[in-house]
Amino acid sequence: MTPPRAMSLLSKLFKDPPPTHAFELSEGGIAFADVSQPAQSGFTPFEAGVLVASPVHDNIQQPGLVQERIRASVASNGHRKRRAALILPDYCARVAVLDFDSFPDAHEERQALLRFRMKKSVPFDVDSAVVSFSVQPRRGEASHSKVEVLAAIIAAEIVARYEAPFRGLGFQPGFVTTSSLAALNLIQPDEISMLVKLGGHVLSVVVLQGSALKLARSVELDSDQAEEIEAVLHPTVAYVEDELKARPKRIWLAGFGARGSSLAQRWQTEWSVAAQPIESRFGAPGPHNAGLLGYLESVAG
Repeated sequence: MTPPRAMSLLSKLFKDPPPTHAFELSEGGIAFADVSQPAQSGFTPFEAGVLVASPVHDNIQQPGLVQERIRASVASNGHRKRRAALILPDYCARVAVLDFDSFPDAHEERQALLRFRMKKSVPFDVDSAVVSFSVQPRRGEASHSKVEVLAAIIAAEIVARYEAPFRGLGFQPGFVTTSSLAALNLIQPDEISMLVKLGGHVLSVVVLQGSALKLARSVELDSDQAEEIEAVLHPTVAYVEDELKARPKRIWLAGFGARGSSLAQRWQTEWSVAAQPIESRFGAPGPHNAGLLGYLESVAG
């Protein structure tokens, strides 16, 4: 499987040797795996309120307890340094696709331009945030098409607070991404595809055209009823039809558990598209581990 380019977007936050362990953090708990043994992943739950995903305030509400759960999840290896991939909740970051007539060559100029463009669309100070980006392949005639940039931004303090419990246990965070971006490794991009992922009270929707990401949304829901989910999906499908001039060819579902198959059938009828839950050779993707399993897929042989 060839993963979309979005998979490596936030990896540019850190440039270290490959991680030895991977962790997905969510309000529900920690999913974890030794990267060398991807089929033996596990999950340790959190009580309510231990982690509260947000783009504007500290997500780790009980850092001591989080650190203890991490310690209990992985075997001690003495004093050897271990490297960790961290997969964060979608809702704590913002991901956007931005069009430019031209894009500077200098990294500092690119960063400044992206911060300027995203300044009014994120609920935190962009000047102190961490910004990562990837220039996507142009479509159509190169001389007439815009430069399309996939950008992610997250408050630096939020990243630091996620890292702190791991650093306290001797882990060196070497890769950071978000759950939906990592989960894209579990789908087969084909023309226009949508990933619809439910994680707790947050619905994430990612639209791909081929392997290029076109839209990413994370929306807080009042409930997980089908009607409320569809209130988010209807305008997304309308956007796809209007902007990309075609209907989605396939909808991939993640995090819906036993409801996944029935929702897939419902949405196939609603929008006349193929729909199916995502799958992984390393376990059953759920609301708390789809990103972890996607990450393991990206690094497995």
